[in-house]
Amino acid sequence: MLTISLLCLFAFFAGLIDAAVGGGGLIQLPALFNLMPNMASTSLLGTNKLASACGTTFAARSFVGKVHIPWLLVLPAVASAFVMSFIGAAAVSYVPQQVVRPMVLVLIIIMAIYTFIKKDFGTTREARPIGPRERVLAIVIGGAIGFYDGLFGPGTGSFLIFLFIRVFGFDFILASACSKLVNIATNVAALAFFIPAGHVVYAVAAPMAVCNILGALTGTWIAVRRGAAFVRILFLVLLVLLIVKLSYDIFFK
Repeated sequence: MLTISLLCLFAFFAGLIDAAVGGGGLIQLPALFNLMPNMASTSLLGTNKLASACGTTFAARSFVGKVHIPWLLVLPAVASAFVMSFIGAAAVSYVPQQVVRPMVLVLIIIMAIYTFIKKDFGTTREARPIGPRERVLAIVIGGAIGFYDGLFGPGTGSFLIFLFIRVFGFDFILASACSKLVNIATNVAALAFFIPAGHVVYAVAAPMAVCNILGALTGTWIAVRRGAAFVRILFLVLLVLLIVKLSYDIFFK
């Protein structure tokens, strides 16, 4: 019960952070691996994914009621993310993780520097028309991030938020909302493998899911209430944490 209680605490904070700026897996997944070291890694991954999917779904539902979603952009991204997440998961055994980690680290450092230098990045929303070019870009972004999520995973939500802001002129609140909808697709794609294969421990996943949902609702409320400027700060903090974690994995593990 102590282990479950601690996992639920981590799940709450993971849901809170993930709802605002992505990166909940940075908190929840290491907690599972450290607190349940004797469980198979596939079961830990499946349990984590189910809890995260529940929180992401409630965060998305909460955002949809508070911001105007550009569905003509989001739905193509959702569809391509779902398909490419399957392909990414299938490619895991063919792409060495030691090759992926340094590339991801470089990309996250670039994201952090760009966001820090551009003080207005994501704090205002630019009204841009949605045409065929923008829909194609949405498909490319959804597919690329979906493939990455299936292949590796850390920072998926943060990559989506950054690209939605940089490419489509969203602010952090709208980008967070849209990223949750794409994340639902990648989560469902993963669970389509984990659940039939029996890689979800429901006795652990169920209470974690409840706490992840509560955290996600809290994170959504904070993000909408405090505004894009506050979320930008959280985003930068999360990127720094991701840089530290990936650097540790690459150079010290």
